[in-house]
Amino acid sequence: MLQGKRVALLLEELYDEFEFWYPKLRLEEEGVEVLAVAPERKVYKGKKGFPARADLAIEEVDAKDFHGVLIPGGYCPDRLRRYPAVLNFVRNIYAQGKLVATICHGGWVLISAGLVKGKTMTGFFAIKDDLINAGANFVDREVVRDGNLITSRSPADLPFYMREIIKFLGEEV
Repeated sequence: MLQGKRVALLLEELYDEFEFWYPKLRLEEEGVEVLAVAPERKVYKGKKGFPARADLAIEEVDAKDFHGVLIPGGYCPDRLRRYPAVLNFVRNIYAQGKLVATICHGGWVLISAGLVKGKTMTGFFAIKDDLINAGANFVDREVVRDGNLITSRSPADLPFYMREIIKFLGEEV
């Protein structure tokens, strides 16, 4: 069990419901405190219209208070990458050697944060060129771990993605 661990799950409009709710519930089953962090404290709608409420606004969080950050896909990453505070939060988590996990289009946030150059990673096939052009070594696999960076392709890969995230959080001191 991972009691005492705290993870930020980023949220914005048009998030992918599977890639938000599956990790949230799975990590909570392991005892992790999962907080939805968004540009504002409000309700956001997913691609299929399912609502999710932000627990905290990005301006209210500090990377030192979290063991990691997860970035779901859908079109929310394209919105999230527009906020300097989101990019700074992700950069700070990464710089501290903590978990940074993305799935699907989540790699867009990592590109904008300047974290992909020289990293081996995966993502949804539609952002393959974006990742490569930003300097990543793109591979087509269910899940890829490069240091404290964990990436995955799509909802079909969620079981692989979550196993790697849980393993990482269990290793962390």
